Amino acid sequence: MIQVQKVISDTDIKRFVEFPFKLYKNSKYWVPPIINEEVNIFNPNVNPTLKNADISLFVAKKNDEIVGRIAAIINWIEVKEQEISKIRFGWFDVIDDVNVTKKLIEKVHEIGKENNLEYMEGPMGFSNLDKVGVLTHGFDEIGTMITWYNHSYYSSHFKKLNFKIEKEYLEKKFSFKNVDSDYYLKMSSIIKKRYDFKEISFDKTKDVMNNANEMFDLFNKSYSRLSSFVEINDIQKEYLKKKFLKFINPKFISFAYNKDGNIIGFAIIMPSYAKALQKMKGKFFPFGFYHLMNARKYSKNLTLYLIGVDPEYQNKGVTAILFSTLLQNLKGKDIEDCFRTPELIENDAIDKIWKNFNPVLRKKRCTYKKMLK
Repeated sequence: MIQVQKVISDTDIKRFVEFPFKLYKNSKYWVPPIINEEVNIFNPNVNPTLKNADISLFVAKKNDEIVGRIAAIINWIEVKEQEISKIRFGWFDVIDDVNVTKKLIEKVHEIGKENNLEYMEGPMGFSNLDKVGVLTHGFDEIGTMITWYNHSYYSSHFKKLNFKIEKEYLEKKFSFKNVDSDYYLKMSSIIKKRYDFKEISFDKTKDVMNNANEMFDLFNKSYSRLSSFVEINDIQKEYLKKKFLKFINPKFISFAYNKDGNIIGFAIIMPSYAKALQKMKGKFFPFGFYHLMNARKYSKNLTLYLIGVDPEYQNKGVTAILFSTLLQNLKGKDIEDCFRTPELIENDAIDKIWKNFNPVLRKKRCTYKKMLK
């Protein structure tokens, strides 16, 4: 018999977070989260997103053992201000039993109906900076710290329950052997002279933090046209700075400015922490922090975390300036591959940015949608 229980206590939240550690225990490709960091996502005293969102966590049990989990999420900014009548679901993991999935989805359905919403979509987090999608291709490729991994049967569960694919995402990678740094250095020089643009890179994390708000403002502007976009507010900016920017070498961040001193582009890359996180097994101590710092300094692979260009300047070569700065800072580090984060399949603008890098497809994922009847 399958029982679904709402997660309330701190102990139960930790069990909710730890369930995937059991489900993917023998996987070479799953990348564990840091348990304490994951628990804090569901703490309203830590995560400011919860000021504008409701979240309910559930676990499914068989014989008193957890066999599935799900989070039902209502982003009220999305619902009230953007008038998108949607309940999201995320943090979805389950054994290969469609009946368990059905029981968990029923809880999302109930909450959606109680709040007069029209449909559910997931897996996804609170916003565009959260993990997204069911993996449908690339199961034999290691994940990243900013994506979910799942077993191949997940998509079949949703199809059996009459969900339809809503959004599709691609993850690509390119080899640094394919990057002509001299070309981008030359193009950057031409563009800067032509338009009086300039670039800024950073030596200290403190300097990045001082300039991060304008970067997030540009992120809001450059991604606003994409589906499901929810703007990052000022409180969330502070949270994201503390959560993510501390992991990034300041040399891996580049900004571009116009002649008036306004930011017109940014790019952030980070070392691949995937193997370090696998070694940590979700814990900072006793050696987890060492593994993270080692990856921060010596990882041979990178993850392209974010890139944004002001729509008014997207045809003026801003990306050449950003790439040139980063490539110069990466010299001598023996970088092998760069992994791109999930990008909407219809986001042609971002795909054009990378065409000269000869990218290859690495993973596919999608979200699923179902109307609430």
